[in-house]
Amino acid sequence: MSLMAYMMMVGSLTGTAKGSRTDAPAPESVHEFTMKSIDGADVPLARYKGKVLLIVNVASKCGYTPQYTGLEELYRRYKDKGLMVLGFPANNFGWQEPGTDADIKTFCSTNYNVTFAMFSKISVKGSDQHPLYAYLTSEDANPATAGGVKWNFTKYLVGKDGHVIAKFGSGTEPLSEELVKAVETALK
Repeated sequence: MSLMAYMMMVGSLTGTAKGSRTDAPAPESVHEFTMKSIDGADVPLARYKGKVLLIVNVASKCGYTPQYTGLEELYRRYKDKGLMVLGFPANNFGWQEPGTDADIKTFCSTNYNVTFAMFSKISVKGSDQHPLYAYLTSEDANPATAGGVKWNFTKYLVGKDGHVIAKFGSGTEPLSEELVKAVETALK
């Protein structure tokens, strides 16, 4: 997606882009977005400046749902070194996240003891794609990791500066050597 298309989409979704004009410049990092927590509070992603982020679209009824265990372990292992895992429930693939935010929160805490940050359910693809995911998948903004989200549990590794470093598909386990090495490198 081009940045111009991105800005037009942001304007159509929100009525405005960053600031109050639809012709505002495209975001330069994930730190420019404010998201809703799973409890409904506004969370400016700028609060994570200086942290490494692993942004993951999650779902409760997916074959990859057990990855919550690995995501939680990865978070606990590296949180004191500056890693934040951010879970974004999405119902885009096979209707595998049908519940409300409250249902999702209960499911994650009861079944997987999730303590990493969880956010309100969003769309990660299609005509109602959230602007954060439009940015993450944009060829202009992130040419090395561009392209649509193919399934649940796609992982975006974001550096301390808010720029996307790498993208890992659903099949990449959170504790895989490849992902752990990328996290450790980003934390240095």
